[in-house]
Amino acid sequence: MLIVMEKLHTAENLEKVMQQVRELGYRPHVIPGAQSVAVGITGNLGPVPPELFTTLTGVKETIRVTKPYKLAGREFRPRNTEVRVGNAVFGSENLVVIAGPCAVESREQTLRIASEVKAAGAQVLRGGAFKPRTSPYSFQGLGLEGLKILAEARRLTGLPVITEAVDAESLHLVAEYADIVQIGARNMQNFSLLSEAGRLRKPVMLKRGMSATLEEWLMAAEYILTEGNDQLILCERGVRSFDTATRNMLDLGAVAVLASLSHLPVVVDPSHGTGKRGLVAPMAKAACACGAAAVMVDVHDRPAEALCDGPQAISPAELGSLVNSLRQIETAAR
Repeated sequence: MLIVMEKLHTAENLEKVMQQVRELGYRPHVIPGAQSVAVGITGNLGPVPPELFTTLTGVKETIRVTKPYKLAGREFRPRNTEVRVGNAVFGSENLVVIAGPCAVESREQTLRIASEVKAAGAQVLRGGAFKPRTSPYSFQGLGLEGLKILAEARRLTGLPVITEAVDAESLHLVAEYADIVQIGARNMQNFSLLSEAGRLRKPVMLKRGMSATLEEWLMAAEYILTEGNDQLILCERGVRSFDTATRNMLDLGAVAVLASLSHLPVVVDPSHGTGKRGLVAPMAKAACACGAAAVMVDVHDRPAEALCDGPQAISPAELGSLVNSLRQIETAAR
């Protein structure tokens, strides 16, 4: 349920509504709006009688929320959520470009590429310090050392950093060293990790699971939101398909659908979505055209030497050309 307050309600009126919600054993969520304020309710397993609130002073109306994802849905928050990290604003009219190596391989490699992606126009630096891999014999990342290298790259370039956490221990390390915590596709339904990320009060990017429906993805987001963290970004990175022509099937239709279902900004990752260098630019451009809040691309200046996902990494020069094209599409789409 959504409880809409009168425009001229008082702080006391609002507090009485929230107290009533708590007395019922539920959790209230204050949602600022353009005209007034609303209070959302979570924790109820069935309908809440509206008369419990419509008789309270300062309450304008109650609205039943029909979707299973409450805090992530537009019924709870009609306006787009904006997540600000440094100079990048996810969910605004301006497309954010996230770029960097798939994995932090060394200090020299990361600092070199970080400088190049900034010069090419990226606003956020990506790089994996913890790498959950399909094979236990593949490069697993540098861990804490990698986080320290990313922090140094941020100091030198001024770019905020996004990197993945793979469990509760790495989650708090990532939160200490990075600006955005990434929850990867393999952990989309690691509910205890999602809840812990929700308690961080730090921007989180949640990638779509390999075979997840949009509703399952939004319900996973709900675990983070219900803990009080509304600085949440979604990331479409492709889903598993029967076709082997690309690494995954990049679902750009999901970007358009989510724009109607949810207020959360959506990032598109064409690198992991296709797995092929030559497809990254066209799919990034398509993502921009269909309304994505950001694109995230793998960049490596020596892809043949890359310890992780070299075949899908574009060069810094290609990134510069792509950013120019994206800005043109962005302008034309307004």
